Amino acid sequence: MGNEEQVTIVGAGIVGICCALSLQERDIPVRLVDRGMPGQQTSFGNAGVISPWSIVPQALPGIWKKNPGWLLNPDGPLSVRPNYWPRMIPWGLRFLRHSHASAVGPVSDAMEVLCANSIDLFRRHLSGTGHEGLVVDSCYVHAFRHAGMAKLDAIDYRIRKEKGGTLELIGSDELRRLEPALSKEFQAAVLIKGQARALSPGKIGTILADKARAGGAEFEQIELTSLFKDSNGEWVLKSADKNLVAKKVVLAAGIWSAQLLEQLGLKVPLVAERGYHVGFPEPGVELNNSVMDVDNKVVASSMLEGLRLAGTSEFAHIDAPADKRQQKKLIRQAQKLCPDLNTDQSTFWMGHRPSLPNSLPVLGPITGQEGLFGAFGHSHYGLMMAPKSGELIADLLSGRRTNIDLAPYASNRF
Repeated sequence: MGNEEQVTIVGAGIVGICCALSLQERDIPVRLVDRGMPGQQTSFGNAGVISPWSIVPQALPGIWKKNPGWLLNPDGPLSVRPNYWPRMIPWGLRFLRHSHASAVGPVSDAMEVLCANSIDLFRRHLSGTGHEGLVVDSCYVHAFRHAGMAKLDAIDYRIRKEKGGTLELIGSDELRRLEPALSKEFQAAVLIKGQARALSPGKIGTILADKARAGGAEFEQIELTSLFKDSNGEWVLKSADKNLVAKKVVLAAGIWSAQLLEQLGLKVPLVAERGYHVGFPEPGVELNNSVMDVDNKVVASSMLEGLRLAGTSEFAHIDAPADKRQQKKLIRQAQKLCPDLNTDQSTFWMGHRPSLPNSLPVLGPITGQEGLFGAFGHSHYGLMMAPKSGELIADLLSGRRTNIDLAPYASNRF
């Protein structure tokens, strides 16, 4: 390491870990602070899709027509806890404002910056660990039960094609050959090519944290209660057990970032969009690619731990208990996806996606807070946006010039 000053990263999820690795590549020492084990929170539980083509915002024209139906359907992909509506309504109105056709293009462009090199960057970080095989080439199969619904001119596919994505529409026979474990109810699919998938997102987090540690990173497992500046102009990271001091801090604590910023008088419209998954350790079937059941908005992938089905968006207070009904719902949906799936054993998980209204994270300097940088709010895209987010943060902190406009990710854009 050179004589650079240590950077403290609050949050040791996949985003924080990638920030650490990129900073270390620039000879900047790092310290990561988290209440839990590295890489075992939100990114641990996702569907494992690593996609340069996840450049389609959640808010699209016409989504306001679909939301009521999703909310009223007990098996639908969207739910809101009753006591969360007072917070959800203003956030939802912001979200809908970003669904205007004029907003979609700029947001998609900014998403592309963060997703385009995701596969190559993950492979670079895994290089030399002995676990390079945790990222494998894959298609993303969007499976449709009604062939007429699979249209390459739909807005989400059109966005991908316009940016150079390779997509193919296939019928039921070709789908059977590609994914024989899928239900015969599926009559067509759109293949999004040039993708990859993580065989174990949690293991990737552990391996990359170990690589950072081997490179000199310090890890502090403490729960922060506040973040403030002392009389010397240094940041104090306060916990019940001890205080840490830092000149430069990267806030990569996911949904918990908002609480720390609020104590500084800064409000960001960050909500906990909870996601669930079920895992089947002895599935008896295997998927060759990541598969989305477009009707139910769930994604299935075969992993080292078995077959995982992830999905649903539930808006609720961060400390609200998990909804156990989600487990039965996801098991039913998994059985509909793969009729021969062995569901005798299953695991159940819930995590908190840190979601901002326009599908873009906060990246870069926190306005008015010298020495504090944001790297949070990655919504559904944390796994695939993490490596590039880390690169951008490391470029900023090392003074490396970049041609990328960070304005779309500014903390004060709302």
